[in-house]
Amino acid sequence: MRLNKFISESGFCSRREADRLIAEGRVTVNDLRGRVGSEVGEGDEVRVDGQSLRARTVAKGQKQHVYIALNKPVGVVCTTESSVKENIVDFVGHERRIFPIGRLDKDSEGLILLTSNGDIVNEILRAENKLEKEYLVAVNHEVTPEFLRAMARGVPIHGQTTLPCRTGKLGRFGFRIVLVQGLNRQIRLMAAYFKFRVKQLVRVRIGNVKLGRLKIGQWRNLTDAELRGLLPQRTDW
Repeated sequence: MRLNKFISESGFCSRREADRLIAEGRVTVNDLRGRVGSEVGEGDEVRVDGQSLRARTVAKGQKQHVYIALNKPVGVVCTTESSVKENIVDFVGHERRIFPIGRLDKDSEGLILLTSNGDIVNEILRAENKLEKEYLVAVNHEVTPEFLRAMARGVPIHGQTTLPCRTGKLGRFGFRIVLVQGLNRQIRLMAAYFKFRVKQLVRVRIGNVKLGRLKIGQWRNLTDAELRGLLPQRTDW
């Protein structure tokens, strides 16, 4: 098994994060420094920052990992770094080591998924999956049909033009937008291109998972149907 896969399956972090830890020299295998891409076998001792990791075992028919939906408040930061104040891991305070799937910027609120399964993070975030993410947005100027059409066509940010998306008006100063991208601060930068400032941004849906009546700051476990909807081809949870 690849070293990064072993680390992620232990529930310590995602594969991507594991590769970073390995590259920084923080991972050892049998007291020797681990290498990116190296393999580990049965009986090998893997440590991260001196902490020994163990492959997770579960009873037949039970999920190996946890999958939760959180209604993130404004101010919570989507990072696993414990040194960052108001980091999302400490905010949730789960008994298992979990990490966010994707991100929702500090100034935004709403639905974000977290898991202890490092493999599923990259599977869900793959661009080709084009997983829809729906947001409700309040801005400082009156929303016009021309603004919504321009947003939907695509906007130049981060040196590229955003993919076409769906938009709809919500009252005088609000709109709904459905994206299949996850560029950093995408909606805020798209709106700013037209001299609009986002005053409130709430994510209400990721794929088939809806925020629903989940109150700000609360979280719940994903249902089996929601997991199957996110990754229909996966059978190992």
